[in-house]
Amino acid sequence: MPAARLDIEYDGTRFAGWARQPGLRTVQGELERALATVLREEVVLTVAGRTDRGVHATGQVASYAGEPAPASAVNALLAPDVAVNASARAPDGFDARGDALSRTYRYRVLARRARSPHEHGRALWWPHRIDRDLLNACAAALPGTHDFTAFTPSQTKHVHFRREVHRASWEERGDVLELCIEADTFMRHMNRVLVGTMLEVTGGRRELEDFVALLEGRPRREAGPTAPPHGLFLTGVRYPRDYPGHP
Repeated sequence: MPAARLDIEYDGTRFAGWARQPGLRTVQGELERALATVLREEVVLTVAGRTDRGVHATGQVASYAGEPAPASAVNALLAPDVAVNASARAPDGFDARGDALSRTYRYRVLARRARSPHEHGRALWWPHRIDRDLLNACAAALPGTHDFTAFTPSQTKHVHFRREVHRASWEERGDVLELCIEADTFMRHMNRVLVGTMLEVTGGRRELEDFVALLEGRPRREAGPTAPPHGLFLTGVRYPRDYPGHP
């Protein structure tokens, strides 16, 4: 059956997350409504990475069975906080979630004394102590396969807690520090708990060795707080080389 791929970006501030929920405004719900109008038939989207309430995306990918709808026509029916950047035919049977090799996220931290109105809702304002060497050491511990039980809520539908992190690093962009992390898959709140725990390390409230030990499958209560959602962005999804849109 023909398949279509959508490349999407959105500001998650006013969405109750990606997944369709009765009575709530969601990214999936808004897109499926617009697609149904353009295509004159109902479609069900499969997404590469389900984002939570308040989380943003610049490189989200979704798929559905059927012919691609013109991006311009879909965007004409969407609010300004969500847009389809590209809509194209994909290989038959393409599944945005199942065929993905990895996802990449960035978490943005505004590390300065004064808050910024331009970064409001886009970065976690952190006017406290920041030891960049400790942040970098935390990130350096992440590549490889680890048990991330400590970095996801105790009440969870996850059955397996081991994830393979391909790369992780903190990057400086002016006053903003960004954790860039790529992994095969992520668990709910995983990146946000990682950031919350790293900030405890960099602030001197937790030892680096304690952070590393958490990667061995320690319980959630031993890790740090969950950083707020507004600093988190899904920035990319990697697929096999023969899929459209990827080298």
